[in-house]
Amino acid sequence: MKKLICILLILATAFSLCACGGSVSYGVNAAQVLVPQDYYLGFRNNDPLYFYVTAGLSVLAAEGRVEALSSKWLGNANAVAFARQADALDKLQPPEPRTLIVGIDINSFPFAYDSNGEYWGYDVELSMALCEKLGWTLQLQVIDKNSVGIELSSGNIDVAWGGIALSEADLDNINIVAYGPYIHNDIVVATRNGSAVWNKLRLSGRKMVMSSTPEAMEALNTDPSLVKRLGQITRLAGGTTECFEYMYTGKCDVILTDSTALDYYNCH
Repeated sequence: MKKLICILLILATAFSLCACGGSVSYGVNAAQVLVPQDYYLGFRNNDPLYFYVTAGLSVLAAEGRVEALSSKWLGNANAVAFARQADALDKLQPPEPRTLIVGIDINSFPFAYDSNGEYWGYDVELSMALCEKLGWTLQLQVIDKNSVGIELSSGNIDVAWGGIALSEADLDNINIVAYGPYIHNDIVVATRNGSAVWNKLRLSGRKMVMSSTPEAMEALNTDPSLVKRLGQITRLAGGTTECFEYMYTGKCDVILTDSTALDYYNCH
């Protein structure tokens, strides 16, 4: 009987550590929120493309494709919110064949990132599904998320979509039409579950690793006292995945990252 109880306890522990298809979760959580933000799709004003893309997304949502990707990437079928309407495309003229140029920020893991020379992520996969639905060819274009208006007005991209957090200035720009927000994201200081750092009061003297992107630096500078409390700050060019590798291997105590990245690592 004791042996049976031990086996059951081991199995219960193993199952409690599994998520998103049975992978073992490392367990990460936010110790401090630095910058709240929302992700949008951005279009040129008066561009009919807006209606086809948003209608296509409504159909994909009605078909359960959006929920399936949300479960796959974020561990929550309801994490991403798009309107659901199965007949949304039926109300438009049939889409003509074209290439859709999607502007992505590859520093927005897990929505858009560089994976061994290929672009991948939640938004990348969803844009693939959209182009398949509309009979279009997808072209991904890396952009600076701070230059969305210029990228759109110049014709360099057709839609800004791929972990794009639009600012108030972007939303007020009369030349940009935003669709969303479809998910909320926070830039946070995060640590592994069970560590001695469970809130911002425990950050003093800790080693932190962060991306070397301008956005990460701007987020860090929103709290000057944090910079003074931390013991060491290391900036990495490898991005989010390298930051998590540093934390998992014990090379740092905390990292600066996105809350949506925490969702990804908590279910993979």
